[in-house]
Amino acid sequence: MAGLRFPSRRSAVLALHGMVATSQPLAAMAGLRTLIGGGNAADAAVTTAAMLNVVEPMSTGIGGDCFALVFEARTGQVSALNGSGRSPAAFTLEEAQRRGLTPETGLPLNGPLPVTVPGR
Repeated sequence: MAGLRFPSRRSAVLALHGMVATSQPLAAMAGLRTLIGGGNAADAAVTTAAMLNVVEPMSTGIGGDCFALVFEARTGQVSALNGSGRSPAAFTLEEAQRRGLTPETGLPLNGPLPVTVPGR
């Protein structure tokens, strides 16, 4: 495509007032409808993530991590959100040891223990 400075097989997407991009068109449409209905980018992100839980559950989940760069037009500031990797406050090293978990065994694949709590 003319104008791109790098080779890509993906289509270029341009927008003036908002954009939602996901791996699943129905989730992108849910987020876009949130924007059209007057929601902000954070509203659209939450809507999109919730819809991805329904239409692409094998790739995402409620306990998944969140990374975002947020531009605030009023101030011109960009903020970074790293909502990843934290364990619940009550899940201490002692609690992991009590449950017989070690670095070799790791966390179980199912249940509440592998779910991270977004934080900073």
